[in-house]
Amino acid sequence: MADPRVLIDATAVPADRGGVGRYVDSLVAALDTDGAAISVVCQPRDTELYAGLAPHAEIVPAAESTATRTARLTWEQATLPRLVGRLGAEVVHSPHYTMPLASRAASVVTLHDATFFTDPVLHSSVKARFFRAWTSTALRRADVCVVPSDATAEELSRVAPASGARVEVIHHGVDEERFHVPSPEERQAARDAVGLGTTPYVAFLGALEPRKNVPALVRGFAHAVEDMPEPPALVLAGQPGWDRQVESALDSVPHRLRVIRAGYLPFDTLAGFLGGSELVAYPSLGEGFGLPVLEAMASGACVLTTRRLALPEVGGDAVAYCGVGAGDVAAAVRDLLDDPARRSRLASAAQRRAKDFSWCSTAERHREAYDRAVHAARLPH
Repeated sequence: MADPRVLIDATAVPADRGGVGRYVDSLVAALDTDGAAISVVCQPRDTELYAGLAPHAEIVPAAESTATRTARLTWEQATLPRLVGRLGAEVVHSPHYTMPLASRAASVVTLHDATFFTDPVLHSSVKARFFRAWTSTALRRADVCVVPSDATAEELSRVAPASGARVEVIHHGVDEERFHVPSPEERQAARDAVGLGTTPYVAFLGALEPRKNVPALVRGFAHAVEDMPEPPALVLAGQPGWDRQVESALDSVPHRLRVIRAGYLPFDTLAGFLGGSELVAYPSLGEGFGLPVLEAMASGACVLTTRRLALPEVGGDAVAYCGVGAGDVAAAVRDLLDDPARRSRLASAAQRRAKDFSWCSTAERHREAYDRAVHAARLPH
């Protein structure tokens, strides 16, 4: 039987690529390389990008009116089903929670995590309500729901049991061309981008939102290094986010310690930034997968994270773990900074483990999910 033609809706991908954007971009590229029959509908600004990522795919720019969430949802429900018919798509893959409800094609929806149910205080109230509603809808209405970890599948089965969809666990991969052990030149370029000079540093990469637990990291870091004669810097890289506690944590840091808010870093500096650090600290309160941890591992970094939700599935025995409180973070950071040999062992183990996660394998598993969705859609309801 021929592979079904799949339409991937990439219109929800933001201009600044966070974890969801990297998932969609990498999956599209891997599916195209694997020979899947795909079309991609995207924001007009991304047309050239996806044409380069997937040269064998049909790339369809959506109307400009998909730029806001409300406009995109209206387009998804009213216009996307007509596009499905025009392109002859047998499967619609909606990679970010929402889905067209009136489409005649089989439906696959990716649900990235369950924290909108389990820890709603980590999100804005509007965002939490929105994603809870669409997660529940997808679990009822989609033919297949893809989740990136066993932990997410287990959490969803507890808080929002699937009454219709089949849930498939498919791990993300890592882009080995972008995330690799950096050369000295790449390390220096990252230092230049951040304005570090020659100071050693502890790295964090992610949005400054409550779930990332950045205030505890800032306070824990300060306590860990406050008595060091030549302390490293802490560099916070990523989107500003909406965690109001970050500023008060930064205000509490002694003036002799350096904490740099680097903001959004270009993709081509990330391997140098992560791999050039003394360690990457990611004390998250919970992740549906934990792509920044995997990317740091592939970049040859020693990684410190927590055992919350999916993070141990990614890190295994190749990363260090700590609790989520500032005191827990402080103790773990100091122990690692005082033990270069352990940092080196963990970095080597992390590189090896990261090779178990490939976008090629992720694409193969998605193709199986598309086939299952077509079969499920043909069954009587």
